[in-house]
Amino acid sequence: MVIWTKSAEADLRGIHDFISHNSKFYAKRVVQDIREKSDKLEIHPFIGRVVAEIGDNSIREISIYSYRIIYQLTEQQTFILTIAHKRQSLTL
Repeated sequence: MVIWTKSAEADLRGIHDFISHNSKFYAKRVVQDIREKSDKLEIHPFIGRVVAEIGDNSIREISIYSYRIIYQLTEQQTFILTIAHKRQSLTL
């Protein structure tokens, strides 16, 4: 099961709001694509690479567009921790 944290949901809303200043269509598209890519983690939780800044095997990332989907694996669930732009410093 993939669970979005409140922080990750807020990140996604922020991405939508930022992109929608230029295009509501692309804002919706990017958010939809991020959600669809994160859904793949339910079946393939190890597709992401270990986050280099953290070095913990349970905290991984997958990329889409200019964003990093940072997630944490537990035995039963996958938690989406944050959605970060590739140019920003990672803070968890």
